[in-house]
Amino acid sequence: MKKIGILLAIMLCIVSSSAVLATNAKTVQNSSQVQTQSETVNQLVEMKDNEKKTLDDYVASYGSETYGLTAYILNKVQIYSIPLCFVGIAISAIYQYVLGIRKLDTRDKGFAIMISIITIFIIAQVLPLIFAIVVKGWRG
Repeated sequence: MKKIGILLAIMLCIVSSSAVLATNAKTVQNSSQVQTQSETVNQLVEMKDNEKKTLDDYVASYGSETYGLTAYILNKVQIYSIPLCFVGIAISAIYQYVLGIRKLDTRDKGFAIMISIITIFIIAQVLPLIFAIVVKGWRG
């Protein structure tokens, strides 16, 4: 009976599957889809130009392409570290306070992960400031 059920499930999956065909952007006939697609392309080009302008501002501010690129990357790391560290802290809190109720090694693992993530968070937030002080202040 189990074999028949599994066979029926497999047959149902095969019968219900369909082919997905990709279309080229040039062959799209609907004008609203073409307009939406061109708006998306325009937004992407605008975002690229904004990021390039920001990078050029950093290069001009620091007086060197290497220092400007480093400051730009550190700024991006600073911005993206906030949500990633909050997610990591939430996961480590689950390990420490939910799963660690019954097992002490799991609680210790959660605590160690939380301390590590908080340390990484502090470093990611302070490192751009230290870089700016060292490069702009001491370099001249």
